Amino acid sequence: MTIAPDFTDTPLGSLISLAGRRAVVTGGAKGIGERIAYRLAEAGADVIIGDIDLAGATAAAEAIAAATGATVEAATLDVTDTASLVAVADRAVAAGGLHIWVNNAGIFPTTGDPLEVTDEFLDTMLAVNVRGTYVGAREAARRMTDGGVIINLVSTAGFKAAPGISAYVASKHAVVGITKNLGIELGPRGIRVLGLAPSVIATPGVAEQLGPLKAAGLDIEARMAANPLGRGGVPDDIARVALFCASDLSAYMTGSVLAVDAGSLA
Repeated sequence: MTIAPDFTDTPLGSLISLAGRRAVVTGGAKGIGERIAYRLAEAGADVIIGDIDLAGATAAAEAIAAATGATVEAATLDVTDTASLVAVADRAVAAGGLHIWVNNAGIFPTTGDPLEVTDEFLDTMLAVNVRGTYVGAREAARRMTDGGVIINLVSTAGFKAAPGISAYVASKHAVVGITKNLGIELGPRGIRVLGLAPSVIATPGVAEQLGPLKAAGLDIEARMAANPLGRGGVPDDIARVALFCASDLSAYMTGSVLAVDAGSLA
């Protein structure tokens, strides 16, 4: 049996430090991804923010670099394009190595009546949320020759159904499966795979969906008020848990999905 390094006498600051590590955050131009990039940089990691919105990613990278003193760069990234994912992963390796990959990019359009869902709508949802996550994890793992951490953004929708979001629920259930299976398959390679399952987080994307979701029968604001903590989440609620996953604080964890949901799944 292989015994891992004993962290018993390691100072807390060293356990949480990401100094000397390089991270890629997909969809990091705004919202949860931007805040994850900030927390990783604050802990000492060099960060590449990959996003289809290069201008937004550049603005986020410049702001985070100025605030943290870390090396933070922007890259154009389309997670539905394997070549784009490969290019960003290779860019990290060329800069000195790839140690943390955060599959944050995702879409959350209201599905509406499942009988009216088009093939094109479903293809787009699965291409971004499922294929993008799987291929991103695969390409990251290929380059994590000395081990690393892959973090997948799931959702409470990966565990619980709700009206109006059947395609999204399907996609996030798939990401739960990806996280669990890659966790057991990549563990022997020294690569840990963890998922984060947020509930309702105040982001621009969620704000855009409040009306359509309510029309479909899902009142997001009512759900926020009804959870045990009585509030919706903010991006930093998720970013702090992502930092825990990326650091040695979670060194004995893989294949798990952590609910960051104010107890809504309890």
